[in-house]
Amino acid sequence: MKIFSALYVWTLKWAKHKFAPAILAIITFAESVFFPIPPDVLLAPMVLAKPKRAWHLATITTVSSIVGGVVGYFLGYWMFEPWIQPLITEFGYQEKFDIAMDWFATWGVWVVFIAGFSPIPYKLFTVSAGFLHMAFLPFLLASAIGRGMRFFLVAGLIKWGGPAMERKLRQWVDVLGWGLVAVIIFAYLALR
Repeated sequence: MKIFSALYVWTLKWAKHKFAPAILAIITFAESVFFPIPPDVLLAPMVLAKPKRAWHLATITTVSSIVGGVVGYFLGYWMFEPWIQPLITEFGYQEKFDIAMDWFATWGVWVVFIAGFSPIPYKLFTVSAGFLHMAFLPFLLASAIGRGMRFFLVAGLIKWGGPAMERKLRQWVDVLGWGLVAVIIFAYLALR
């Protein structure tokens, strides 16, 4: 099935749209608070479509993510008991949230940096930081550095790879897509 190839072509076409940067900002903001899809899946094709705008797009993604992280922080700070805790339980994130709390106890602000840079769900750590009343300035700094490094690295690699990378990606997108689906299913079954 060539489902991922069709999705890839559609995303590249959409990435050239004049409102694409605004949509990128909105989705990135939402991902930092609640949305499950990482912004990298939009950032990468947008940089492929407009490589001269790579650093601008990375900046939009970084700033939007930090602003979303700040919202997540304050949701955890002020609204954890009445709003966030019931949602964590309802959506099955309690175990992951407990792990996040343990990591905060062990590593403190470094957890925010690591969550910002890695594919770990950043939103869990923004809410946790607020719930734990972590000092805001270190939280903000760790978020800015972690998220900035991640999104500028993605944009830089895509810009550097250019058309050759786009051809390789187009060639392997279905294998990568189905491989990712298999990993997600395996992880779900293993962690359930």
